[in-house]
Amino acid sequence: MGVSQSWSAMPATAERARSVLAAAWSCAVTADGAREEFVGAHTVTDDGRVLLAPGPDSALRAAALCAPRGESHAVLEFADVAPVPVRHRVRARLWLAGWFTPEGDRLALHPTRIVLEEPSGAVVVGPEEFAAAAPDPHVTAEAHLLTHLADAHPDAVERLTRLVGQDSLHGAVRVRPLAVDRHGLTLRIERLRGHGDVRLPFHRPADDTGQLAERMHVLLDQASAASCRQALQRQRTDRDR
Repeated sequence: MGVSQSWSAMPATAERARSVLAAAWSCAVTADGAREEFVGAHTVTDDGRVLLAPGPDSALRAAALCAPRGESHAVLEFADVAPVPVRHRVRARLWLAGWFTPEGDRLALHPTRIVLEEPSGAVVVGPEEFAAAAPDPHVTAEAHLLTHLADAHPDAVERLTRLVGQDSLHGAVRVRPLAVDRHGLTLRIERLRGHGDVRLPFHRPADDTGQLAERMHVLLDQASAASCRQALQRQRTDRDR
């Protein structure tokens, strides 16, 4: 029996983009034809500006300081990687294009174009919408939550598949938790050839850890109820034969 789709809320694209940015620990920067990789070198302001701290020998720092009017155009790329090992672990990519200006010992990117690419396609996010959005409240805890679910509670993951339509499970060889946010849980269904993702929406958004735990318990209760109904249907079928 498939889960009801009456509540299908998803994070807004701007919120999703801000979540990718909030969770990223590294980024790639392309400026003046050169590309550099930075790990643990950036922070994000409340309005979504990226503050980057390149090393003293960085070509990017030199380009920003020598650019006309103190401005240097650049593109920053961030990857959203699933914390649980699955096929094709990159869930999304975020590109920020804009101008670097020196800000103390750091470089501040003022984004003029934001693009979020997910499996469903690429979407342009307006700078004002991006600045006004907030990341998902569970973005920093998501990795721990998903790895704990996958490693310590595989029985719960198996139970949740009872909320997935049989068509989606056809040929499945492994099911893993892929993502969780305030609106729901996403499962990655892997087959011998290819894979697919299934969304299990919460009955209402979860804005804190306590609410998230409650929403997960509701999904598990729904899965148990679905299993009981399936068992009862099998008993009736066997009795009628």
